[in-house]
Order: sequence, then structure tokens, then C-alpha cells
Amino acid sequence: RAALTAADVAKHAAFFSFGTNDLTQTCLGLSRDDSSSFLPDYQDAEVVSTNPFASLDQTGVGQLVEMGVKGGRQTKDKLKIGICGEHGGDPASVKFFHRTGLNYVSCSPFRIPIAKLAAAQAVLEERGLARGEIS
Repeated sequence: RAALTAADVAKHAAFFSFGTNDLTQTCLGLSRDDSSSFLPDYQDAEVVSTNPFASLDQTGVGQLVEMGVKGGRQTKDKLKIGICGEHGGDPASVKFFHRTGLNYVSCSPFRIPIAKLAAAQAVLEERGLARGEIS
């Protein structure tokens, strides 16, 4: 609900931090704790393309994040917004968060190098300086 009412929430907030693992569980109605018992079958049946707890479901959960960012920044254009959780160390998710306008991601310490590299790649891609395009 907070993502849907972000413009109002931002009136009382110094920052937003999306807990994307919890948001994924709530949005998709799936439990991360027992997902290993059914996600492989879902992937085989092409219900999901990847594990949504490892890489953000950009078309579903990602829309809630986008709505929250848009609503929050409507109220406070300089609102600091980020995410916490394992999605902060997934390259595809980090690139999505950059495109969405987040200020930061947090992740477990062992994933920090991956997150930094993905963030740098996202900036380069945004500037048209992806692989082979640097002159």
C-alpha cells in the first residue's frame, strides 16, 4: 500500500527504502522460505523466467517500485530513495533501479563488488558508452 500512496507517505518521510524481498513476497504471494520447493517447476513451465527473489520481477514488483518513486518524488523531488535486500547485488536489478532513478542499493557485503560493477555499467549504458562504444 505504501508504494501506491507514496505521494502522501513522502510528506512524512526523510527517505524511502524499499525492502524488495518482502515486497516480492507480498506482491507475488510467494514465500521465499519454501520457494525452492516450487520455483524450479514454475521456471520449467515458464510461469517465471528467473527466481524473483534473486532477480527483481521488473514487470510486476518493479511497477510498484516505479509507482513509489514517481509518487514520492511528486511530493519531494529530492527525496532519497533506495532498496535493501539481495536484489541490490543482482546486476539486472541494479540496472533497473538505476533506470528507475533510485539513489542507492544496499546488499550483503559479499555482493558489494557485483553491485558496484553493475551500477557503473548502468551509468555507462545510460551515457551510450557500453562495450565497444568508448572512443
